[in-house]
Amino acid sequence: MHSKQTVTYICETYFSGNQYFYKKELITFDSWNNPSSLAWSTPRPISEKTFKRRKKEGYKVIYTYNEKIPAKVIPFSK
Repeated sequence: MHSKQTVTYICETYFSGNQYFYKKELITFDSWNNPSSLAWSTPRPISEKTFKRRKKEGYKVIYTYNEKIPAKVIPFSK
């Protein structure tokens, strides 16, 4: 179980309006007493329900907006 200081919840919103929810945990490769061994884990997908519950419980949340527009489809000519 991670504490409120060692986990971050992320909401990514895209240009299309889609939202994706992730969590990142602070992990260590050696010891908690060795600051150089600390790193953030790979973002892991979670549900919107979990994100909202954790936000209400006081965990750190980050909102990001990705402004990439959808790719343009270019047909190949024969």
